[in-house]
Amino acid sequence: MTQLPPPVRTARPPQQAPQDTGQFVFRPASKAGRKGRVSIQGMSGSGKTWTGLSITHGLAEGNRFAVIDTERGAASLYSGIGGIHFDTLAMDRYDPRDLARALDAAAQAKYPAVFVDSLSHFWKGTDGTLEQVDRAKAKYGGNKFAGWKDGTPMQNDMVAAILDYPGHVVCSMRSYTEWVLNGGKPERVGMRPEQRKGIEYEFDVAVAMDLENTLEVLKSRCPALNRQVIKRPNGARDIAGPLLAWLAANPEQ
Repeated sequence: MTQLPPPVRTARPPQQAPQDTGQFVFRPASKAGRKGRVSIQGMSGSGKTWTGLSITHGLAEGNRFAVIDTERGAASLYSGIGGIHFDTLAMDRYDPRDLARALDAAAQAKYPAVFVDSLSHFWKGTDGTLEQVDRAKAKYGGNKFAGWKDGTPMQNDMVAAILDYPGHVVCSMRSYTEWVLNGGKPERVGMRPEQRKGIEYEFDVAVAMDLENTLEVLKSRCPALNRQVIKRPNGARDIAGPLLAWLAANPEQ
């Protein structure tokens, strides 16, 4: 029978000097300087453009704001109604990198708020993320999944541009539409937004509108808006007002 070799006692490795953690500094939590991020989704005819304009008007506190328009001038039809005034940038190609550039131009012009109407085009419109992925797959032997190596960074950079904007940002999104039976009658209903799955997590407040012009708050970091259902909302009063109040409030000690 072979015997195991005697155990060898090894010395404990010398303790390393503590690393410099100066770049990791914890500070008291604060909303100071925070700006609102709101998404509004709905089918055609649900009122998302008008409501989005009203929310943005409220967040801009009555000042002139910017609209990045992919809906062929739909927002401009409401100009001047209710004292809402804004400047528009019309876009007919929807490379997500161009949205980042448009937001940068709005920041340079110091607009207090921007309304993107709509964000869906930068996902599935001409030159949108899905088209960018489809084009990129040629570099990877036709493998569409590999094409996301190019598409995902573009999408992520676009989202980062929305979050980094120095003012408030409101984004409308079209909803995927399905027909369902309600009491034996067909009814058109909106499903999730036409954007990358999970996009709503990026916003402070995400709302949906139906064909009765009823707004439902799907998610909210602002407690006053949590799970609210509002018929024919006034966006400035019902959404922007509570959101601004929450952003301005000091945390309880």
